[in-house]
Amino acid sequence: MATRREARFKECRRFGVNVYGHPKALKRVKKEQRQKKMSEYGTQLLEKQKLRAYYNLLERQFVRYYDKAKKQEGITGENMLKLLECRLDNLVYRIGFASSIRQARQMVNHGHILVNGKRVDIPSAHVKTGSTITLKEASRTNEMYKKSFQELKTFDLPYIEKNFDGFEGTLTRMPERSELPLEINETLIVELYSK
Repeated sequence: MATRREARFKECRRFGVNVYGHPKALKRVKKEQRQKKMSEYGTQLLEKQKLRAYYNLLERQFVRYYDKAKKQEGITGENMLKLLECRLDNLVYRIGFASSIRQARQMVNHGHILVNGKRVDIPSAHVKTGSTITLKEASRTNEMYKKSFQELKTFDLPYIEKNFDGFEGTLTRMPERSELPLEINETLIVELYSK
């Protein structure tokens, strides 16, 4: 299975945004660093790479999401963000079971996550509205998962309902663009792909 293996902190410094959620990612950012003037294509490419890094995707996966979003009704950029936000690994991260998207992906791969009571081990699985994502009974004793879910409480999003006693979260509805915790200009990405 192919994975992204770039230098993560270096990538965060290049984007100017902490896309990986690590507390030390932007520690070495220089305040007065001069930026090279970027072309229109360069800014579009940077936005695309930033979004790919947010969701830990490879190029072919990303293009598939763009094609799927283009076929749906509505604004293509917003449709793409909604599709990406409803990936299982992303929702595991947003609910708070994992401290990063990479850890969430690993949890799903290793079978720690149940969707509507059934074990799902595909990180890119699309989660429908009303679905309940639960931490497996045997995994609830793991200190790292317990601490991450009950103590950190990383995201408090209106489209996710959490049950701290049952170690579960429910996707109540599709997210709105304004509710997504992303610093992204998705119109630049659509412009890049529509050339």
